[in-house]
Amino acid sequence: MSGSAVTRAASLMSGAMPDGVGVASGLTLTSVDRERVLPVCQALAGLFPWGGLRRGSTVAVRGSATVLLALLAEATAGGSWAGVIGMPRLGIVAASELGVAVSRLALVPKPGADLPAVAGALLDGMDIVVIAAAGRLQESHARRLSARARHRGAVLVPFGPWPGADLELAHVHSRWAGMSNGYGHFHTRELTIAAQGRGSAARPSTATVFVSRDGVTTEPVALPSDGFWPPAAESLPVMPSALENVTPLRA
Repeated sequence: MSGSAVTRAASLMSGAMPDGVGVASGLTLTSVDRERVLPVCQALAGLFPWGGLRRGSTVAVRGSATVLLALLAEATAGGSWAGVIGMPRLGIVAASELGVAVSRLALVPKPGADLPAVAGALLDGMDIVVIAAAGRLQESHARRLSARARHRGAVLVPFGPWPGADLELAHVHSRWAGMSNGYGHFHTRELTIAAQGRGSAARPSTATVFVSRDGVTTEPVALPSDGFWPPAAESLPVMPSALENVTPLRA
């Protein structure tokens, strides 16, 4: 979907929708609705002073697309819509495996020069808007988009640094588990995430989560049982040594 197409579609939608209705979930944004919190997975909830994605807030994510996708999972699974701008390499399969309802995910991989207009249009029509600006937005444009998110009751999630973000989640450290003695396959990724923001989010916090085929959890995931690679050592075939039939050289 091109940036200009998104802008035209949003203008048509805004003309057809009654005042106060501006998100894809169809909620009328009363003062109570604007304080609603969209859910995040339990493993990440402790990083948010509000317990999840507060409507109208700007939550920046730095250094990890996995964390970004994990933020979208619970909300989209619960019926919220999300738009992602400027991430042409975003893995849809990976998103689905992390629990994102991809049927409620709108992608604008290359918005071009229309980036501010596209972002504004999606903030008018989506519950969550992810934007990877990569230095392509002036600070004044960024602040206007945050203000628009507050006004519309959407959640703006910049992927990267963002001026005046209410909360920033940063990938601090990660490591993989699953390899043994030089063979096997990666099974679980351990991520350490730091969070700090302003206001009620000013106090820094950290969390360690574990990402596997079972989703994102706070506890290490047990290695696969029998039938998964790598097999137990006793089940491996015994191979003859390559030196057994070599005749030593005589002086």
